[in-house]
Amino acid sequence: MLQRRFRSGHRDIDLIVERSGVVAFVEVKARHGADFGDPIEAVNWRKQRELSRSASVWIGRHGRPGEAYRFDVIGVLVLGDRVRVRHVANAFQLVARSH
Repeated sequence: MLQRRFRSGHRDIDLIVERSGVVAFVEVKARHGADFGDPIEAVNWRKQRELSRSASVWIGRHGRPGEAYRFDVIGVLVLGDRVRVRHVANAFQLVARSH
């Protein structure tokens, strides 16, 4: 693990991990019960944009030439005494920043 809870202003990235030259920015979403849908679906375009902006800041500070980057989402759904964990690797692409 490279970093936990990287903060950039009021935004944050839950986990930043690296394996074989690929850095993954990981968002972890948890839900107790299914009333509000699947936690993976909670990472909508707005959240993706925030994560992309924070990742750009991290890359500017810590990135190294030749590294590849991706965004992963981990959803944790607690249903009574059962827990379902789902990992979506490369869940979305870096959102280009418009001026």
